[in-house]
Amino acid sequence: MKNYKKTSWREAARLNNRAVKLIFKEYPQFVLSRFFSIAVKSLSPYVGIYISALLINELTGAKNPEKIRLYVFAALFSAAVLSLLIALLNRWKEAQSACGYYNYEGIIIRKILDMDYEICDDTKTSDLIHTVRENMNGGGWGFYRVMGQLDELYESVFTCFGGIALTVSLFIKKVPEGTGALEMLNNPFSVVLIIILMIVVCIAAPALEGKGQSYYAKYADMHNLGNRLFGFFGWLGHKKEIASDVRIYRQDIICERHTHSKTDTFASDGLFAHLARGPIGLCSAAGSAVSVVFTFIVYAFVCLKAWAGAFGLGAVTQYVASVTKTANGVSGLVRAVGGMKNNAPFLALIFELLDIQNKMYRGTLTVEKRRDRKYQIEFKDVSFKYPGSETYALKHINMKFEIGKRLAVVGMNGSGKSTFIKLLCRLYDPTEGEILLNGIDIRKYDYKEYMNIFSVVFQDFNLFALKLGENVAAKSDYDKRAVEEALSKAGFFERLNDLPEGVETYLYKDYNKDGVNVSGGEAQKIAIARALYKDAPFLILDEPTAALDPVAEAQIYSKLNDIVGDKTAIYISHRLSSCKFCDEILVFEGGTVIQQGTHNSLVSEINGKYYELWHAQAQYYT
Repeated sequence: MKNYKKTSWREAARLNNRAVKLIFKEYPQFVLSRFFSIAVKSLSPYVGIYISALLINELTGAKNPEKIRLYVFAALFSAAVLSLLIALLNRWKEAQSACGYYNYEGIIIRKILDMDYEICDDTKTSDLIHTVRENMNGGGWGFYRVMGQLDELYESVFTCFGGIALTVSLFIKKVPEGTGALEMLNNPFSVVLIIILMIVVCIAAPALEGKGQSYYAKYADMHNLGNRLFGFFGWLGHKKEIASDVRIYRQDIICERHTHSKTDTFASDGLFAHLARGPIGLCSAAGSAVSVVFTFIVYAFVCLKAWAGAFGLGAVTQYVASVTKTANGVSGLVRAVGGMKNNAPFLALIFELLDIQNKMYRGTLTVEKRRDRKYQIEFKDVSFKYPGSETYALKHINMKFEIGKRLAVVGMNGSGKSTFIKLLCRLYDPTEGEILLNGIDIRKYDYKEYMNIFSVVFQDFNLFALKLGENVAAKSDYDKRAVEEALSKAGFFERLNDLPEGVETYLYKDYNKDGVNVSGGEAQKIAIARALYKDAPFLILDEPTAALDPVAEAQIYSKLNDIVGDKTAIYISHRLSSCKFCDEILVFEGGTVIQQGTHNSLVSEINGKYYELWHAQAQYYT
């Protein structure tokens, strides 16, 4: 793990306790089902051990038929009842555990989705998210291990309780007088010494194993890097976007090298192989040796007391089994606690992510629902710097949106166009100045309600491998006719008629073998249709025709008024042909608006930036 730091026992306990509480709060049955299932499963063997001991003592002693029948019936009845109860509880547990991994992921995903865009866009946050995901996927570190270790902790505690209950009498029953040297087993000092020796030995074995496992936590970054390299380079040939490049340039060779030999992480002479042969292997071997020592001590102590006449044959069975199980419980307890400590640094990263606080003020005002769409937005001396930057991306922007107008935003790369839109949609808040909606600072409105008045097609839009209708409506319950109308307006009607299931057709083949692939231009039309379906008062199109051919582009712009309707439309485009269809044009340069006006007025300013941009493109069309 990058900058791996050992966590104190106290801090590890706090982190694990917080993780369990969080998981229990989100999915209580997920935790409770495991608790009860493990409790019954851990304690049930002791019922059989105790009854068996009574039965053996009776068979080797008085041989009372009534008692023998009673013990046999008790053994069979308890076994049947416990088996049924374990099966029912296990069924409950398995049902809750079926989506366990997604439960863990869900906690993190909900946090990410609730984050301010500014925070998500920050490189540090992005790195933290990737690290958390890699830790979970690479070694199961984080929430996934919490529940596994909690299971072991539950099992160990219940095993210890049951075992101690059946073992106490071993140390109480005395060797009869007259047995010579064996009478020393009655000495309290000898009993305490034996108990201490047992505890030390049964703790030592799992402690050594835990020491070995700590190396995996320490070098988690290497493990993650190996997985990341394999996951990236190993599947490049499968990615249809670059499959042609891989083959034409024989990039399979470099993929092979990076997949198998870049770090030697999983090679026979790599890091983890070395650790397995070295400290991890030695710790595991030492732990096994210590376990053998413990078994010898238990059998020696029990058999000596039985030989001296302290108890009968049935008790020998009871004590050997219960002491062994108790030892396993103690060992499991040590392993669980050690595992929780090893997992604590990974939990710390998760909580670092979950503890990130949103910075944007979330207002409570309701956005007025107007049928006439009479919304007015005003930028009042707005300036903006990206977090961590000393350079202004926007400087002193002053303007008003006229309702129902078509606005074009043009300029060179880095001129501030996209930043302008991000502020308008409140993905960021201004560094200086304010943005008003109907005369009220947009920060005072309920955030989600404010977002509802915008439909946006970003350059880097995304479509899902779902039904076409779900992609357009952005939900599963949608108006089929409205979807078809939006697709038709966006120029997708002819392609729609060719689809086997119409709007019910799945896009791509990721999750449906009958899914259809769409071209970049077709995908862009679907994205435009999605914006139209939402039917928000403000329609923002960022490079709306970048992936379209000239004919398709001309068709879109020729139907511009029909597509937009009574909405306020904002176009951001490098292709200035869209400007001819707009009522007003903003020309950005260096984060400021240097020109504003209609196409005819701006193109006549021969010394202006718009004139330069227009004629630079026009030469390729004449």
